[in-house]
Amino acid sequence: MSNRSNRIIFWDWNGTLLDDVQVCVKSINHLLKKRNLPILDLTGYREVFTFPVRHYYEELGFDFTAETFEKPAREFMDIYIKNLEKTDLHIKAYETLQYFQSNGYKQYIISAMEHNMLTDLVQKFGIVGFFEKVIGITDIYANGKLHMAEMLYNSLNAKPEEIFFVGDTLHDYEVASHFGFQAVLLSHGHQSTGRLKSSGALVKNGFSELISVIDDHFGKNKKAV
Repeated sequence: MSNRSNRIIFWDWNGTLLDDVQVCVKSINHLLKKRNLPILDLTGYREVFTFPVRHYYEELGFDFTAETFEKPAREFMDIYIKNLEKTDLHIKAYETLQYFQSNGYKQYIISAMEHNMLTDLVQKFGIVGFFEKVIGITDIYANGKLHMAEMLYNSLNAKPEEIFFVGDTLHDYEVASHFGFQAVLLSHGHQSTGRLKSSGALVKNGFSELISVIDDHFGKNKKAV
């Protein structure tokens, strides 16, 4: 491929850069036990988690004729926030962000995490300097990222093929496909490898493979982290 002025990466946060899957399993199980619903192991969680999160709750057996969706959503976030201190970036995440920055890529985060919480975590992990902009949602209900991606895309002077969307869920692939972005899904996050591959998305096991895919697209030599 010829050289381009734009080499852009849109990063998902939860599950893609932040290793928070176990915390999410623990948090949702607290809610399930309280309602006498079957709890999840990691494998079961990765087979059922989806966006919008309301649909995931319904699949687990939550009855929104007996309670509003907002009640368990807030309860989940209270538990999740208490356990956030146990989370960390995925192995090689920092080095990968550093690599892309040093090679001229512009990086952004688009996340279904509440914006202030997101920016606090990005600062905590010392990676804020890698990003042009960090964008989270304005509530805690995780309805999706399509609108955020649209606003960010419209603010950039870029073609769809100049943007890679890196995520860990089918929703990330849906967002990328909607705008014609390139997409790579990482298999270490919130949905199983089988589910991800069933969509036809390009699925990779880790950051080293991801670097090769993105560099190849932009005509750079392969390099390892």
